Amino acid sequence: MIGNLVLAALMVGLTVVVHFAGLLLLLWLLRASGHRFRTHESAVGQGAAIVVVVLGLVGIHTVEIWLYAVVYFVQGALTDFESALYFSTTSFT
Repeated sequence: MIGNLVLAALMVGLTVVVHFAGLLLLLWLLRASGHRFRTHESAVGQGAAIVVVVLGLVGIHTVEIWLYAVVYFVQGALTDFESALYFSTTSFT
């Protein structure tokens, strides 16, 4: 019982770290190449920047979903990795 609680706390901590690092990477990418989007000049540039951010957030969440799937599989909660990934994806939000 206590082991499950510790594992859950570690996974929440890891999720926070992955999310934070991913957001920092997105911020760095936007600052480094944001001038290419010319967000201050056109709506197309603003739209492109938004698309980059949204895709980056989807990527961050994908990494987090896979981390949970690995834990479910390693813990033996589900019999195969595909089921673990499906369960992780459907229960993530």
